[in-house]
Amino acid sequence: MPYSAAHLAVVEKPLAEPAPAAEVVVLKFGSSILRDQSCAPAVASEVYGHVRAGRKVIAVVSALGGHTDRLLADARALGLDHENDLLPGYVALGEEKAAALVAIACDRIGLDAAALSVRELGIVAEGPSEHAHPVSLRSEAVRRALADHQVVVVPGFGAVGANGRVVLLGRGGSDLTAVFLAAELGLSRVRLVKDVDGLYDRDPASASGKPLRYRRASWDDARRHGGALVQHDAIDLGQSRSVDIEVAALGRADCTVVGDHSAPPGPSVPDAPLKVAIAGCGVVGGGLLQRLLKDSRFEVVGVLVRDPSKPRDVDAPASLFTSDREALLDLKPDILLEALSEGGAGHDLIRCALERGIDVASANKQAISRDPAGLADLARARGVRLAYSAAVGGGAPMIETLRAAKSAGPVKGFEAVLNGTVNFMLTRLQAGADFADALADARVAGFAEEDPSSDLEGRDSAAKVRLLAFEAFGRTPAEADVPCAILSEAFQPGGPVRQIGACFRDGEGLKASVSLDVGLDDPLFQSLDGERNALKVYGEDGRVWACKGRGAGRWPTTESVLADVADIVRARHASLGHH
Repeated sequence: MPYSAAHLAVVEKPLAEPAPAAEVVVLKFGSSILRDQSCAPAVASEVYGHVRAGRKVIAVVSALGGHTDRLLADARALGLDHENDLLPGYVALGEEKAAALVAIACDRIGLDAAALSVRELGIVAEGPSEHAHPVSLRSEAVRRALADHQVVVVPGFGAVGANGRVVLLGRGGSDLTAVFLAAELGLSRVRLVKDVDGLYDRDPASASGKPLRYRRASWDDARRHGGALVQHDAIDLGQSRSVDIEVAALGRADCTVVGDHSAPPGPSVPDAPLKVAIAGCGVVGGGLLQRLLKDSRFEVVGVLVRDPSKPRDVDAPASLFTSDREALLDLKPDILLEALSEGGAGHDLIRCALERGIDVASANKQAISRDPAGLADLARARGVRLAYSAAVGGGAPMIETLRAAKSAGPVKGFEAVLNGTVNFMLTRLQAGADFADALADARVAGFAEEDPSSDLEGRDSAAKVRLLAFEAFGRTPAEADVPCAILSEAFQPGGPVRQIGACFRDGEGLKASVSLDVGLDDPLFQSLDGERNALKVYGEDGRVWACKGRGAGRWPTTESVLADVADIVRARHASLGHH
């Protein structure tokens, strides 16, 4: 079967039980979320969280904020009025442009995404050209795209009329697109991501009284209080096709569920921005800083660097930067994002933060692999959370894949391509580049560190092997027990070559290594080019769990840390009793 970037898949060996199909979710993002092109990465983050959990996503998007009105104004300037059958085809270009943009944002972080046009999507509608009603779905293109990709981004609002021309589904019609797709695909729920965290008994922006939020709202409640929040045609369709409608905010687990049943509304206390400290401002730390400075859900309180006066590639206030670790922690952040380049300093900082009751998300494999069990025990003892998905595999969810495999039964072992820099260089070397040029290209691409010795000597991959071994077996082989092939000494030109990190049970012990596999015939590892990484986990029962994704670079790794942050935020909400 094909493997998709960062997709959790179960590949069965002969005679094993059939693998369950991946769950499909339909998410809709309106113009209040996609205000302009700078908002596309936040949408990609929301999608990534679902893919990381093993789901496939259909993302329905509206045009960017104000774009529909601009397209209408263009048409009117040429004398095209609302009765012209050519108008919908022009207006729907706004949604198609937004779909392509979101697919590009997904690709940047390593997701395997496709964008469809209105015609490719194949919703057939009847009625007035600007307020038609969907009646059928030519689902071949959607199902084929879902089979081949993790994420399928589609335009809302538009459909195809009986005469073959594009028609529109009325203002707010992207809601209707999403509900109709969920119904046609046999799903029981659809999630509409809005700029509010649910349905209220009155407009939250109104000054009259304190608005109350519904946890569950009936169809009639939604019609009565939904206003322009949810299109009424979408509510009607949800009721007639038994598709519950979730109304949620970006990055929030809680929502209003619109369906057959209702519950009395209650007060909703808006979250205060979470205080975040960042350690390191290199490839990953700089990416985190750039993303979080633009996110109103977070307040960046400080950034730990060696030299606060050094110029940065992120536009941030100079007052945020400090070289004093204790001063950073004295700011009492809610979450520390640790992205230092050095293992010892990172490990010490993580321990200090956990001791102080601060949640930690780390991208530092050298820091975590020093003592993952000790750090996990300390986090439990202090009642805080420690996450480190980005420390292994960049944007590929290797930790999640291993945990999913382990939850299904005992693990026999794993093998993986774990270093994006090395895989990028091997791709260039096999294409005929010499070693120095391949390394220079990796630096220019932003994959290789200033000192690449950890990558080239296999120590980076060895640290990741040790971390994955802890996840698989609850114990970590000693650093000296993971022999490593040095790239400059072991590479031989010829057939496909990959650096493979592996660890398997060996009697009562573990056998681990980082080696160069020459002429390998594994189709998953053969398919990797550039900075891509992949993992295969072998269960004792014969099942093989796999994932694949971009293993290096600012944006895939940043996205993995942000997904850990989202998990931490959800856990904090749960511990505080939020619903």
